Amino acid sequence: MYNVEQEIPTPENYIQIRLRAGLSEKSIEAATIGLSNSLYSVVVYANNSPIGLGRVIGDGGCFFEITDIAVLPEHQGKGVGSLIMEALTGWLKINAPRTAYVSLMAHHGTPEFYANFGFKYAELPNASGMYLRIE
Repeated sequence: MYNVEQEIPTPENYIQIRLRAGLSEKSIEAATIGLSNSLYSVVVYANNSPIGLGRVIGDGGCFFEITDIAVLPEHQGKGVGSLIMEALTGWLKINAPRTAYVSLMAHHGTPEFYANFGFKYAELPNASGMYLRIE
């Protein structure tokens, strides 16, 4: 039913899927620049229509970040997110050097989902997560 393709989404599909999945809006300029700098990206299709996506970004050696895990609402809860994470973590296991640090920012109450793929909470005093959004 679902087909996972190793490809970068079009900026238009990227923006639409993110918004419909409840993630923040990105401008076409930001999406175009950001997508072209992806290390690895997948798009999930149902009946030849893009319904989900995910990316790996970073410096390609020391630091990687899983980002943009987004699935259209009508396809959520059907294993699409797991297909995306399996593709991304599979790529990282092959391509990220030993000692690489892989991070992600979990939204919408999903940390337990990412724990299934080996991710741990950043907990004080050893680590803490922070962010800055350019508005």
